[in-house]
Parts: sequence; C-alpha cells; structure tokens
Amino acid sequence: MRRGFVGLVVAVLVGASCLRAQLVVPNQSEPPVALPSGLPVLPEAEQARMDRDLMEIDIPELHALYARHAYTVEQVTRWYLGRIAKYNGIYRDVQTVDVKGALATARLEDSGGGEQGAMWGVPIVIKANTAVKGLIDTDGWAGFVIPGHEFVAERDATVVAKLRAAGAVILGITNMPDFAIADTTRSTAFGRTGNAYDVRFSPGGSSGGTVTAVTSNEAMVGTGSDTACSITMPAGTSSVVGVLPTRGLTSIAGIAPLDWLRDNTGPIARNVTDAAIALGVMAGEDPMDFRTKDSGQKEAGPYTKYLKKDALKGKRFGVPAFMLETEEDKLQPETRAMLMKAVEQMRAAGAVVVIDEKLLPLSFYDAIRKIVSRLYLKDGADQWISAFGPKEYRSGEAYTRATGVAWPTVFTGERRPGGVADDAPQMQAVLAKDPDGEKNFFGPQRAALAEYEAALDEFHLDGLIYPSAQMPSPDETMPQNGGLSTGPESHTGWVNRIGVPAVVVPGGFYPDGLPFGLEISARPWKDGELLVWAYAYEQATKNRRAPVLVEKGLLPIGR
Repeated sequence: MRRGFVGLVVAVLVGASCLRAQLVVPNQSEPPVALPSGLPVLPEAEQARMDRDLMEIDIPELHALYARHAYTVEQVTRWYLGRIAKYNGIYRDVQTVDVKGALATARLEDSGGGEQGAMWGVPIVIKANTAVKGLIDTDGWAGFVIPGHEFVAERDATVVAKLRAAGAVILGITNMPDFAIADTTRSTAFGRTGNAYDVRFSPGGSSGGTVTAVTSNEAMVGTGSDTACSITMPAGTSSVVGVLPTRGLTSIAGIAPLDWLRDNTGPIARNVTDAAIALGVMAGEDPMDFRTKDSGQKEAGPYTKYLKKDALKGKRFGVPAFMLETEEDKLQPETRAMLMKAVEQMRAAGAVVVIDEKLLPLSFYDAIRKIVSRLYLKDGADQWISAFGPKEYRSGEAYTRATGVAWPTVFTGERRPGGVADDAPQMQAVLAKDPDGEKNFFGPQRAALAEYEAALDEFHLDGLIYPSAQMPSPDETMPQNGGLSTGPESHTGWVNRIGVPAVVVPGGFYPDGLPFGLEISARPWKDGELLVWAYAYEQATKNRRAPVLVEKGLLPIGR
C-alpha cells in the first residue's frame, strides 16, 4: 500500500525482558509457506480444448456454458487449478490453493446444492490479509506462519462470506507484501510475485498476487484491499479492472488492517462486467463495520443493469492538476504520454475532458493532510484480532505470549505504517471514545471531501481521470532510485482519505509492452455511474490483451 517497508523476517531477541522483530530485505531461498504442489491437472488435450472456450471469458459467458451443459463446475474449477499448477511456480501469485475445498464446492453445485447466486460456479481468489475460514491468513508476514501458531481464521471475512453465499468457488489465497505496506509484492511468508506481462517487473502492491492471478486466467475474479492505491495501482500494472468502492459500500470486517479508517476492499477482474457483478455481491451493511451504516445511499443493484456502451457521451471529466505536478515522484514523461492517449480515447467516445491548472492544484494536499487517522491504528487492529484471530491469540499480548515474537508495530500504532526507524512513537486512542475524534478525523475528512466536490461543481464535472501510477512498472532486476525496487510509485491514496469511489480500467500499453492503467473517480455513492463510464471506455477501446506467460522463471523467488 505504501513503499518504504520491504519486509519482515521474524527474529526474536531476548534480553532485559525485551522482544523485537528485525526488519530485513526478504531474500530467503525457502519462504515458510511452501509453493503449492501436487495440484490436479487435466489431461493435456482436455486442458487445450477448454483453453479455447474459457480463456478471457466473463461471468455471463461462463454461466451460458453451464446452462447448455458444455462444462460442469468441477471441470471449470479443475481447468483453473491446472493453470495455477502450470504457472504459479514462475509468478508465485497464489500462496495457498484449497483443492479440497474448491472441488467440494464445485461438486455440491453440480449436484444442485447451494444457492445459484450471481457468482455461482465462478472460481475466485482471495487476498492473504482477508479471512477465509480454515485457511492461513498470513497478511504476507512470516510471523503468522510459525509452526503450531499459524493464523488460521475460524470464520470468513464479511465479503468472503457474501461471495461464498453467492456461489463463488474459492480456489485459494493470493500473495501480498508484509502487512500490505509496499508498492510491490515481496512477502516474507511466500517470496516475490512477478508481473504476468514480464516476470522481471513488478505487479505493484499490495494486491499484486491477485492482479497477477486474475490477468493470467488463474482465476476469474479476486479480492483486493486498499489503504492507498493497493487495488488501483496494481490493477493498472496488469491490464485488469480494479474497483475501490465508496468507503462503506463494502465491509472491511475480517481484513487485517493497515489503517482501518482508510482501508477498503473491492473486486479485481479482467473486465468491468465481472467487476460489477462481484461488487454487487460484496456490497452491503455490516454491523461489524460502522462505516457501512450509510450503504443505504448506494445505487440500487445489480450494477450490470447500468452498463451501456455509449455512456460517455456528453459526460465531463477533469484531470486534477495535483496529479500532474506532484510534490515528489513526478509524473514520468512516458506515463504522461499514455494519459494523453487515454484522454483522446475518452474524447473519441464522446466525453469532454478538461485540463486546467486550477482544477484541484497542489494545495488540495493541505486539506488531505489534515485528516488524522494514525491515532487510531491500534483501535482498528484490536477490533480485528479480537473478532477474527485464532483461539490461541485474540490480542497482540496473547500472540507474543504464544509465539515469543513481538506484536508488530503496524498493529500497535507505535510507528507510522511505512515509517522510518526513528519515527516518533504515537499515542493511540479509541475512536468511539475519543472526544477529539471529530476534530482529528471526521471534520477534516468532510472538509477535504467538500473541497473535492466543490471542484467538480466549479468545472461542471462528472468525475476525474488520471494515471493509476506515476510511472511504468519497474524492472526488479535493476536498481530503482539507487536501491531495491520499491514498485511503481502512485499518488492515488487521497481517494481513500476522503472515501470516494474509483475504478481502474486498462488504458493501453507502454512501448515496452507493459500495461498502463487509467483511473476514474466519482462522487460518493456513485459507484454504479463509475462502472458505467469504465464499461463505456472499455468497450470503446478494447485496450486489454492477455499476457503471454512463460514457463521458466527469470528471478530468484526472494528478490
């Protein structure tokens, strides 16, 4: 989610009653979570025949195949498992494969059992910070896979439960960087994930495992989480659709927090149709997430009913000035050129695009910075571990007693997520009991949101468009800024801070063949409209093309 935190290897130092965890670059040859092996593989001829029918299809097309009995759910599930078996050893995107559970679900559905919901028979993957009952929830960290003390969820996260109830077939868990604090995907639990379009390059982070799995046709849909660009930026690196909903449309209950007041979750898919279907399933009020109490403001579903090819005609979008002239990590020339191509594509589809230096200039950052959520990091982490932790540890203190390993400071709030070693410790508070909660968080958030909406009003805009990252994906065999690659830098986390929705849609390819992602944002609770615009752009441009996968790796797993 943010750069600067490259990983965590557990090292217990006992002395003067002190325990601490040591920060290092993960370059281990054998991460503690082993590469899934022994996966079922269809006969080569059958796999090839199914390739012709299943590659790149969407959910309605899959359901049509089921309706005419072309394939069973089990056959389709086995086809995806075969894809994982063939490519996961190279790209290391899928951390855990639940063969037994996936096939059991598939067979139940083939027998007529279960609800035939919107995701019926759709093979999906779940990000490793999101609880799936009975599977290890690593959060990317080696400390949650200590033998005998693994973080095994006893119930599903809310969005997982909704997807399961709608008929989704959960194939497994995707890789992510430790605690989601990175713009690339290196995990002390599972190693490095490569970009499907070139394994040497970064898929972004922290939802890098999910985007690689989905774009590679190792799953139809996946979940991502996002504190600051962790759905949107990796979606852009991998020519997929990533949806960051209005905060409160989907529940984050059961997702390991980075900053729970900025955290969000949404679907990642190869096309807008599938993303719309999955978002409709994931959305809804949840008593375990107080932010969802306003979800009644959402547009009535299903979101697919809004999708129209000509929806961009007459719509007005702007390119925010602060995204073109950032304070750091300037927009790279090749990315600016890709943005301008996307602007012309939007105009060709009938939209008006405004570029004006007065549209949300750099001063907008001043309003964003006033939103203080850091004071409440421990509050969010405590709520999560107490509700979703294993029986052995339902608190940080219990974790340390059980394992002898320090509870990470990302959960105690003592250090800023992604902060430097000498970052000053931060006192923590419980939001619901804090008399300064309005002054620290809610008031500044409303003010920044009002500034955003006032800019849309002033320029008569429906939404904004901008790149999902400031630069192309970097080659992780080469230094970046003089050091280990930290991933493609992105400055779209302001969307999380004010809670508005955004979607990334394939925006074409750089000259070197790596994808460019176009991000579109809208007003709160206009998620349906946002998907309509993304769909119209997708259909007008047909920018996505599937990656050509390799069967031999080019990097050590820990690099």
